[in-house]
Formats: sequence, C-alpha cells, structure tokens
Amino acid sequence: MTPVTTRNRQATALTLACLCAAALAGCNNKSPEAGRPNTAPPQSSATTNTTASTPSSAGSTPPSTPTDAPTRPALAAGSTLAAGEAFIGYYVDLLNYAYSTGDAELLLAESDKGCVGCKGIAGYVRKINAKNGGLQGDFKDRLIDVKEIYRGKSGHLGGSASLKSGTFQERATPGASPVPQPAGTGTMEFTLSPSAGNWVMYEMQINE
Repeated sequence: MTPVTTRNRQATALTLACLCAAALAGCNNKSPEAGRPNTAPPQSSATTNTTASTPSSAGSTPPSTPTDAPTRPALAAGSTLAAGEAFIGYYVDLLNYAYSTGDAELLLAESDKGCVGCKGIAGYVRKINAKNGGLQGDFKDRLIDVKEIYRGKSGHLGGSASLKSGTFQERATPGASPVPQPAGTGTMEFTLSPSAGNWVMYEMQINE
C-alpha cells in the first residue's frame, strides 16, 4: 500500500522487527485463546467523525476532517482478546486524527513509550498533515479486518490487520509540489501490551 508505506518509512524497520520478535516470544497462534474473538470489525469511537474502522466506508469520497479527538470506546476497555481487537479500530482512528491535525499526543498516549513505529508515525504527522496542507484528498486509513490476534506467554497480544486508503496528495514541506499517492491496501503488524488494565500499542509496522 503506497500511502501507508510512505508514512511507515519514518520508522526504523530493523529495530521494529527486533522489538516485535522479543515481545511475542512464546506466542502461539494455535493456543485455545488464539484467533478472532469477534466476526464483526471493531467499532469506531463514537466521538470521532472518522470511519476508519468501518469497512463499508472504503469508497471514493474523502472522509471529513475530525473536529473532536477520538476516545477509547467501551469495547476497547479491558485486557481480553475482544478488547484488543476493538483497540485496533480505536488506534486507526487515532492515526487518522493525527494525519488530519498534526497532533500526535493522543496517539503516543495510547502507545508504549518504547514503540519505535509509533514514534515514527508521530514524527511524520508533525511535519506532514492535512492541517498544514501536507496531506490532501482521501488520505485516511480504513480498517478492513483484524485478520488474526493471539495471546503470548509474555502477556502481550500479537496479530495483523488489513487497511485501505484512497488516493491523495502528499507534500513534504508546505511549499513543495504535491506528490500523488494511489489508493491501496496494506497490512498492519501489531503487538499490544497491557497498561493500567487496558491494551496499548507496544509496536506496530504497516507494510505494503
């Protein structure tokens, strides 16, 4: 997926891979708790105007810029597999809010302090976002499906999710010429860790 791959270049891939491998040591996707706990996609935050976690929204109409920050939905509260799956939908909403506003603080607040991929995205949106004209068009990610989610012996959750975005334009700096980015799909590889009774993003990487 070209759009998310462009954003993902801000993260350090080798460090990311090492962290994910360490976090999921002992994970077994054949365990009784493995698999998708729900067949329906996670619900998006009720207070955001984005539709990132709703597969039916993946049309050609650019989504509107959110006016309110996303808040964690009730389904994403707790430390169950179902809560972990719902958290992914919430996290995609946070990504889209950051892409729109350039504000990465909420994204980082729901991420582990050592999350390399999260910091990479945060650095990207602070420079390139819709608010400063760096992103224009249908740039938001939509969560199509949480393909797998499983619990590891280390207490983390691992898994992957399918994302989709539309066509948009990207400017590296406010005065730069826009670079067209085609629509596409990608895969988010994620690791979640428990924090204060809820899941947070421990590490993530979005691949083409």
